[in-house]
Amino acid sequence: MSEDAAAYRVLARKYRPASFAGLIGQDALVRTLSNAIAMDRLAHAWLLTGVRGVGKTSTARIIARALNCIGADGTGGPTPEPCGTCDHCVSIAEDRHVDVIEMDAASRTGIDDVRELIESVRYRPVSARYKVYIIDEVHMLSKQAFNALLKTLEEPPPHVKFVFATTEVRRLPVTVLSRCQRFDLRRVDMETLVAHFAGIAEAEGVEVEPAALALIARAADGSVRDGLSVLDQAMAHEGTRVAEEAVRAMLGLADRTRLFDLFDMLMRGAIKDALDCFAELHDAGAEPQALLQDLLELCHWLTRLKLVPTAADDPAVPEAERTRGRAMADALAVPSLTQTWQMLLKGLEEVGQAARPALAVEMTLVRIAYAADLPSPADALRALGAGGAQPRADGAAETAAAPASTPVDVPRGGAAAADSAAAEPVPAATPSPATAPAPAPTPAPTSAPTAEAAPRPRPESLRAIAALAEERREPILSAWLRTEVRPVRVTAGTVEINCVRAPDGRMLDLLRDRLAEWTGERWMIALTDSGGEPTLDEQAQAAQEAADRAAADHPLVRQVLDAFPGARVRTVHRPVPDGGNDGDPSP
Repeated sequence: MSEDAAAYRVLARKYRPASFAGLIGQDALVRTLSNAIAMDRLAHAWLLTGVRGVGKTSTARIIARALNCIGADGTGGPTPEPCGTCDHCVSIAEDRHVDVIEMDAASRTGIDDVRELIESVRYRPVSARYKVYIIDEVHMLSKQAFNALLKTLEEPPPHVKFVFATTEVRRLPVTVLSRCQRFDLRRVDMETLVAHFAGIAEAEGVEVEPAALALIARAADGSVRDGLSVLDQAMAHEGTRVAEEAVRAMLGLADRTRLFDLFDMLMRGAIKDALDCFAELHDAGAEPQALLQDLLELCHWLTRLKLVPTAADDPAVPEAERTRGRAMADALAVPSLTQTWQMLLKGLEEVGQAARPALAVEMTLVRIAYAADLPSPADALRALGAGGAQPRADGAAETAAAPASTPVDVPRGGAAAADSAAAEPVPAATPSPATAPAPAPTPAPTSAPTAEAAPRPRPESLRAIAALAEERREPILSAWLRTEVRPVRVTAGTVEINCVRAPDGRMLDLLRDRLAEWTGERWMIALTDSGGEPTLDEQAQAAQEAADRAAADHPLVRQVLDAFPGARVRTVHRPVPDGGNDGDPSP
């Protein structure tokens, strides 16, 4: 192996920033720290947070250099622009400075490690101006280690500075957060990453297509280190010229143009073409999970484009995608896009669980295309209510009947509304007397009984007696009459019944006494062991079932059920007569 090959360093290490000027995308952090150093307003502890690869550890080392730099002539003080040539700057850059201690909290999590650190804090620096302790992934320290560090962190010696770095700031105790100056390093935007990677490629003497740089920046997801790792891999794969196709193949990404084609096919319901397009992309090397993620990203972008047309003016978006995206956004409705988003999210979850991810992707595409072929619930119900032609899933049309007066609550169903709970009420015909008996009147609003209340006319049925008991605030008696008694006959002063279970003497006495009180007449309760009609509750249930069947058989409701496979009639609401309440649906 040659010396050059042995000395090779990956791009992420080779182009690690050595000064605040080299930090990209962190303007607020650079301004604050530069001003603090220039004004000699130095905190004793800094906390750097952010996602991986945005420069937390690099910033910590830059702080150490800025605090200990003595300049090229050896007489300088702390500066926001370290010289990079003095002994301190060179040794810190080479990770060999005795007074700059880096500790990986992921491997040294215990209290003994922190005790060792606390013991060394007492001693002054060997050669530098400040002792700087850099603790990476500080959230990995144990609870006991944090507690042991608190006092020292609050009042360290003047020659000691702490710099903490973490990707999970929420796992740090509040007592630690309150003792540090916190800086949140943001994700680096895509445009800045592209410019940064282009400069590095030029310095390395490698030609990288702008589209390839955009793919690398998108894969980096705001992380400079991740992007440099991908760029390094692409350079090793392609040599002196990196093309877009090579980066797509390396990352397992689908061709962007074909991705637009696939989304368009799904929205048109062309399932065969969509499956063929997916097979083509899969054979070309596109990863199933990456393909669904790209479709999710495209769905989100089209939705934003629909609501905020200026989103297409982003310079990072190629002209071809901008033109086609605007056309697709104009043709698609927001409900359709949000429905597709939900199905893609569900499909992405299934891909992670499936033994063969490609099959899970195909089933997701089938669901999306099938849903796109169906009319939206709002359009279908609107067309039915207007008596127009209702589009069907198979492309046929059916003329809706004129709406009647009784609303029917029909829940949504089918692939077009997989996540919906229920649809709005739609008109349906009132069940005819032949199929569903007319409801009996419900008693008027209750009123408190009084001793002077005038007797009302004699009830002529068990239903009327139960209603009278409900009106006079005897709910236990009313419930017993509805559930435990089979009506046989009610005549003048006599109630003949058949009890479902053994007769309850207390309820029989209560019924006789209340009837006498309410009507001013004496009543006799006759019991029989056989015969009688079903209980009042059983009659009500039978009437409701008959009404549901009649409603489901109506042509208008049948059109709705056919348009939404899996839907069913759940509730039938009858019109309320003027001056009264909705009655019991049973005879």
